[in-house]
Amino acid sequence: MKYLVILMDGMADYPVPELGGKTPMEVAAKPNIDALAAHGMVGTAKTVPDSLKPGSDVANLAVMGFDPERCYSGRSPLEAISIGVDMADTDVAIRCNLVTLSDEPRYEDRSMVDYSSGELDTATAAALIDYLKANLSLEGMDLYSGVSYRHCLIWHNGNSDISFTPPHDISGRKIADYLPKGEYGELFLQLQKRSAELLKDHPLNVERRRQGKNPATSMWLWGNGTKPKIPEFRAETGLNGAVISAVDLLKGIGIAAGMRSYDVPGATGNIDTNFRGKAETVVQAFEDGADYVYLHMEAPDECGHQGNAALKTKSIEMIDEIVVSYLVEEMNARGWDYRILLCPDHPTPIVTRTHARDPIPFMVYDSTTPVDGVATLTEKTAAATGLYLPVGYKLRELLLNSK
Repeated sequence: MKYLVILMDGMADYPVPELGGKTPMEVAAKPNIDALAAHGMVGTAKTVPDSLKPGSDVANLAVMGFDPERCYSGRSPLEAISIGVDMADTDVAIRCNLVTLSDEPRYEDRSMVDYSSGELDTATAAALIDYLKANLSLEGMDLYSGVSYRHCLIWHNGNSDISFTPPHDISGRKIADYLPKGEYGELFLQLQKRSAELLKDHPLNVERRRQGKNPATSMWLWGNGTKPKIPEFRAETGLNGAVISAVDLLKGIGIAAGMRSYDVPGATGNIDTNFRGKAETVVQAFEDGADYVYLHMEAPDECGHQGNAALKTKSIEMIDEIVVSYLVEEMNARGWDYRILLCPDHPTPIVTRTHARDPIPFMVYDSTTPVDGVATLTEKTAAATGLYLPVGYKLRELLLNSK
């Protein structure tokens, strides 16, 4: 049996006025997903415990079968693992976005224009991070570049008791109320301010402005945590696991759990990603000996953060047409028995442009044992079945043991 998770990050939503009061899942043309749902087990699951914030870190840990209340220690440590940082037990990892802030003279008066600096390309971001490393005073700290706008600051012998705010939670808002707080808040605020001074007239930002792109005008620090303690996937399941994702967070979770992480050329974490390449890599992972593959696609989440209902709908349709149809066809052609868990990790509603903790819709399809499901997979149809998992990490058990 092959086990496949198709994780459509942030896909679930609230009714959107511009979509006639429907959600992107309700209006998207997704015949391949719906064909599976018509013969699959459908329900909802609570992937974010009340004690934790509704982030992709917490929610993906749950969908992958790990109890986030036991193993979650912060987002950035998972990303640090992905980019090869060997964290000490006394290190604190802090996520570093390169963001676009408005240009008021006083830093505290600025607003969060773009948490991703226009989906900054990785090469440009790496050059800017190298520039900051060479010019910032980082005593007791190391700065590492990651993918696109996502980077990592390691604070050696640090203190994780700092209050940061994710930049995607404050899109369009004044930043004054969301600056670093706590005993060491001023230290990191000064780092952000100094980074803004350095980046303002950097030639790469001058060129981005000339091209009409959002420049990377400041570091934004958040997602702090210590070295994670995630159980080994094979020890818990007896299965060889693999992770396919464009973002460091998911790669880090997989690596921390002893799973193989695959890199896909052209995978960006957005709607311009190499969807076909990711689907083909799933088949390759199974042929390489994986029993369980976790395919993560970030595009719906990014579109939700951007407040773009049309693009979020399109991202769902593209995944259905390019990824789901290909994988079902290929697995059937190879005569494999397989089970698919398809779901988001959390909602990323268009109207709020940030994550929500509402239960997610999910579908489990077993190629050997089709059942009566629902005509179309949406937030409403999933809730209407009455199947509800109050503990999200039980989704793995449901996938592996469903009959």
